[in-house]
This record gives sequence, structure tokens and C-alpha cells, in this order.
Amino acid sequence: MDSLPVELVNFGKSLIVPSVQELAKQPLRAIPARYVRDEQDPPVVYSSDGGFLPSVPVIDLRSLLSGDQMRLSWKGCTLLAENGVFFRSVFHLFMRHCQTGPRAGSIMSCLDAENKRKCEGVATMMSMGGKSWSEQFTIRGIQEGNNGVRQTSHGGKAEVVQQPDNHEGFGQLFVVSEEQKLDWSDMFYITTLPTSLRRTQLFELLPPKLREVLELYSMEVKNLTMTILGQMAKALKMDNEEMTELFTDGVQSMRINYYPPCPEPDMAMGFTPHSDAVALTILYQLNDTEGLQIRKEGKWVSVRPLQNAFVVNVGDIMEIVSNGVYKSIEHRAAVNSTKERLSIATFYSSNLESELGPARSLVGLDNPAIFRRIPFEEYFKGFFARKLDGKSYLHFMKIETGEGIAS
Repeated sequence: MDSLPVELVNFGKSLIVPSVQELAKQPLRAIPARYVRDEQDPPVVYSSDGGFLPSVPVIDLRSLLSGDQMRLSWKGCTLLAENGVFFRSVFHLFMRHCQTGPRAGSIMSCLDAENKRKCEGVATMMSMGGKSWSEQFTIRGIQEGNNGVRQTSHGGKAEVVQQPDNHEGFGQLFVVSEEQKLDWSDMFYITTLPTSLRRTQLFELLPPKLREVLELYSMEVKNLTMTILGQMAKALKMDNEEMTELFTDGVQSMRINYYPPCPEPDMAMGFTPHSDAVALTILYQLNDTEGLQIRKEGKWVSVRPLQNAFVVNVGDIMEIVSNGVYKSIEHRAAVNSTKERLSIATFYSSNLESELGPARSLVGLDNPAIFRRIPFEEYFKGFFARKLDGKSYLHFMKIETGEGIAS
């Protein structure tokens, strides 16, 4: 039987729910019951002297991408990933000086021509695109229309909200029942690469300037992601051909998150605790409102926003491919009583036709596989068919004691 054309692949769907942005415009004193999360653990709080709170490491891309420092820098990143730690990559491409270390100076003078090009593309988005994204999609945003159609800020009506049979567009993800608790957020989700997987009709409805920035950003973040994945594979001593085959034409998607002010922030959750089912997530925050929290040693730790920085998150796929060496990390998003928060998460996974499992070049009699093998498409569809619940999907992928191991 011939396989379905790539452009027809549908990774899942989510129940249609009301817009939180519209709900937040109402004069609410209390949030609706479906948004109440009264059994959540509080985050670790900063002490008056700034003590105890474990910080998220900052890695300057000057060191990551310059030849002399690359080996030492990637050794540090590898150690972070093995211990389940986020790290932040700092871009200072449109700033005059680096502000994160003793070797202050222009980052551009430290990079070779190829890596300058990679960084310049991402920096262009960060300097001109982020404001455009937030203004066109969440600030001037989307107004509710008739028949599941919303009016966009650039005029006319277009079907940019999620449809019952597909999870891409505006709405929420992972809503599988009418009784399920909801997050205090709206999001816009779209598959960006490879282009054959795009929902063309949705992509063409984006405002022209946003579409132009998204095209640039998706390709340059892919370049950055492949650089990081390549170095992680080297640190694992993973076969280079195996890594290339797995990730070169990987599936990339973006999620633009909007967290409106909430009248009861301690009772709500902006994003349910989870680990990302992908290989790497590159998160860029569009404003300085805190909200991202990671679970470290059983405690929730707040990640303070850092200007001109990405948060790099190791996802479940890299934990699986590395056979447990790299650790994905559970995280969540809190909300604020007076401030909105906006962020863009870019997810990168293995290619559509791949089989997901521990890298064959890493496993053997001395290092047996601890995760099962499964076609990537089946893996992704299974993820989007569930509600979020910590790292439960990764645990599902683990081989149980006594279970046969596929070769």
C-alpha cells in the first residue's frame, strides 16, 4: 500500500475551547472553575540575599561557535544536558558589547563567516520580528467571529483558529475531554518545516510581514539547532551518519504563547507541567515578565528572563536517542496578576520517516537500550492524543523489566 502524501499528515487534534484572552477582558474577581488548579506546588522563592535559588546557566554563543573555545564550551553544555538542566544561549549581535563575562567585546569579531551568517539571521528576527509577532497576533490580535472564524488584525475573516480535525492554529493543545482543567493561556501553533508538511492555507493567512519573519526565523533557528545537535552527538560519540539521517530533514513547529493577566494567579496555571516530546526546544521570550519554571531536584525553580537570550531545552527525543544520557526536564508556566507574558517556542524533532529509539551506535551488550523503538509519526501522534502529565509520555517509551528489546 502506498503511504499517504507527506502534505496530508495530520499529527492530531484538540477540543475547541474559549479564548482566554477574551475571558481576561471581563471584570473577573475569580477565575472559572475549569481553570482552578488548587493542588500545585509553589516555586522556590528568592531569599533576601539572593541565596539558594539554583540559576539557569548562561552560555555565550561567542564561545559555542568560535573554534578555540568550542570543545570546552560544549563539554560544559553536555554536562548540563546530562544533569537535566536548561541552559540559555545569549545573542549579543545587535548590542555593542558582550555583557556576560570578562572577555567583553563584539561577538561578531569572534565568529567565522559561516557562523556569523547563522547568527545574523536569528538576530534579525530578535531585533525586528518579535514585536511584530506579538502585536499582530496577541495584542491587536484576534477577535471572535461567527462559525469558528476569527477576524484578524489586518482585515477580513480567516479560519486561523483550530479546526475540530486539526490542532494547528489558535486555541489550546492537549485538550482531550470536556472535564479537563484548562491552562490560562492562548497559543498559535503551526508546523514550519519541512515545507511539505505545512498547512499552506493556514500559512498564507498570516500577515505578510509576520510570514516573512517566520520564514527567516524558522530556517536560522534550524541552523542553530542542527549545530547544537551535532555537537551533542559528538559528545555522545554517536555515529555522525546516523545523526545526520535522523535530524537533517527534521520536523519543526512553532508555538506562539500568550499568557494574559489573571485575577487569581496562584490558583491558575499558564502551561501544565510537562516535558517536550521533541529533540530540542528554542524558547525566545518577547517581554520581561517571569513565568517559566523548571523542576529541579523536586522543586519548581523560576527562570528569570534574560534580554537577547534563548532558553535551550533538551526534549524527550534526545533523552531517548542518547539512551538516557541527556535528560529532558519538566517545566511549566505561571501567570501574573497584572502583566501579560509572551513567548515563542520553536520545536525541532527527527524526520517524519525516521524510527525513534536509542541510537544504534550507542547501544550494545554493555549498554542495553532502555527505550523502545517506534516510528516517529506514531510517536508524535501518540503525544498529541494525550493530555499533558509531567514526563508520563517519556515513561511510556521506556522498556519495562522483562520486555523484549527490538533490534
